[in-house]
Amino acid sequence: MCGIVGFAPVNENASQILKKMMDRIAHRGPDGEGQFIDDYVALGHRRLSIIDLAGGQQPMKSDHLVVVFNGEIYNYLELKKDLEAKGHVFQTHSDTEVILHGFQEYRYDVVNYLRGMFAFALYDTETHELFCARDHFGIKPFYYYDDPAHFLFASEIKGFLDHPDFKKELNTEVLDIYLKMNYVAGEKTFFKNVKQLLPGHYLIYKDQKIQIKRYYHIEFKDQYKTDQEMIQAIDQIMKDSIQHHLIADVEVGSFLSSGIDSSYLVSLARPQHTYTVGYNDERYNEINYAKDLTQQLGIENKSKIITKEEYLEVLPKIMYHLDEPTADPAAVALYFVSQLASQDVKVVLSGEGADEFFGGYNTYRGDIDSGLYGKIPFFIRHAIASICKHLPTFKGIPFLIRNGERIEDYYVGVNPVFSDNDCKHLLKDTSHLHSHKDIVGNVFDRVQKATNIQKRQAFDLQTWFIKDILQKGDKMTMAHSIESRVPFTDKEVFQVASQLKDNQKVTKENTKVLLRQAAKKVIPNEAYKKKKLGFPVPLREWMREDDLYQKVYDGLQTPIIKQLFDDQKLLSMLEDHKNHKHDYYKKIWTVYCFSLWHQVFFAEEYEH
Repeated sequence: MCGIVGFAPVNENASQILKKMMDRIAHRGPDGEGQFIDDYVALGHRRLSIIDLAGGQQPMKSDHLVVVFNGEIYNYLELKKDLEAKGHVFQTHSDTEVILHGFQEYRYDVVNYLRGMFAFALYDTETHELFCARDHFGIKPFYYYDDPAHFLFASEIKGFLDHPDFKKELNTEVLDIYLKMNYVAGEKTFFKNVKQLLPGHYLIYKDQKIQIKRYYHIEFKDQYKTDQEMIQAIDQIMKDSIQHHLIADVEVGSFLSSGIDSSYLVSLARPQHTYTVGYNDERYNEINYAKDLTQQLGIENKSKIITKEEYLEVLPKIMYHLDEPTADPAAVALYFVSQLASQDVKVVLSGEGADEFFGGYNTYRGDIDSGLYGKIPFFIRHAIASICKHLPTFKGIPFLIRNGERIEDYYVGVNPVFSDNDCKHLLKDTSHLHSHKDIVGNVFDRVQKATNIQKRQAFDLQTWFIKDILQKGDKMTMAHSIESRVPFTDKEVFQVASQLKDNQKVTKENTKVLLRQAAKKVIPNEAYKKKKLGFPVPLREWMREDDLYQKVYDGLQTPIIKQLFDDQKLLSMLEDHKNHKHDYYKKIWTVYCFSLWHQVFFAEEYEH
């Protein structure tokens, strides 16, 4: 795991500029650094040594190619063997060199041969072409800044801050997307002219022009099998994925909550060290469950209780490391569990991907929960929904509206926050509000014939999963210079998961139905039955207590909030929450996190 930066064009100060950019993200790679600069580009690398500790330094060169790479290629040994059979001669034992020789052999198609997590920039010193690619699901981040005269790229947006030609400007046009979804879906960010290269895409930069191509699509298969066949297939592919994800020249530990995902990984991998965090409130504490599992497996578990004071104190640092605001409370828990793990190991396993691949969210049970009403022909339900939209909201109306619309016309993910109507009444400038179609774009296009559950999965995998789940996982672990590996989020695992029928994912009784049956074979306790808490946080209660209430109150009175929002409505919502009139904690927390993030990056920049 590493940090990469680069830019074009270059000038006489390129080395000093590159050094500052690299230092800004030194937490991603404290073990080493390197530069490559010619008359056209500057490439920088910060290294966290995991594989080939002695020989894997970057930037790495092969003939006229140079690469800087962040990630792990888990099938690099198989690829290396194939490339050697084709006549390639390797100088190191690192997975980075496989990318170089793979490009020599397959050109841009090299990305289709890679199994792993990656973001890299590969430069041809003869053609002066820069080839940049991001992994299939977006485990590793890749941002780029593009204006008519400059191209910059980095693992984190903050890597641009020290480049003299980077203009740090707030992009308010994405604010309503953030309010609705808790993150900014798509390629845009809260910084003007800064975009993320989307997962499954590569970028070619040459002669000040950018070309972007998609090489991987989320698709579901019609190769359905019996329950027992699929349970066996899940069992086999998860064992294979774990085996590949344990490849390292350093020790690999694991995060551990009380649910099936991390319990399954730990039961398969049997790492010596596992890590859990919790809170003093038993409803939000998974430590006892984790201790029980690790005792039965005969391995170690370290845990930490996070206090409210610690939680609040670290929030500005969290926002700095995330680059963009997120109101997901679990980001803080990930920060502390990563801090705990960093005392012992450089690599940890984590359970991201199981919910999205195998059907773990309750929202995926929408068709089941609609019951007999869902059997009524759609055109009748749609007509009823059209009428209900004009009626006052009372019990039952949202159900009738939701079940009278197509998924494509209303679904915004597993964790919606503000509605369209909320945004219209809360934001002072409504000229940039996005329609539902603006937000979802073409994510449903390739799954038009899919089931509603598959459509929800496809949407979440291309939005929520990238900008919330994987982003906070990468940024919070890297804040402590450790590498997070996600064995569920593997293209070979998805090949199996994409074959599951709807009732092999969710039923009226449960979610992740067949994954639980596969996990049952190896988990020694009953974690395979348990609903995942996922390091939850008692924010709802804390926000009614004086200390956090005052912090949030102050955060809703900053200049940027007064400029963009009806701050009096926000304060009224905060009061109603404090007095138990309404449960507004999620909405208030979303705005507060934006305010805090803005203060860190624009008002009084956080010192790294």
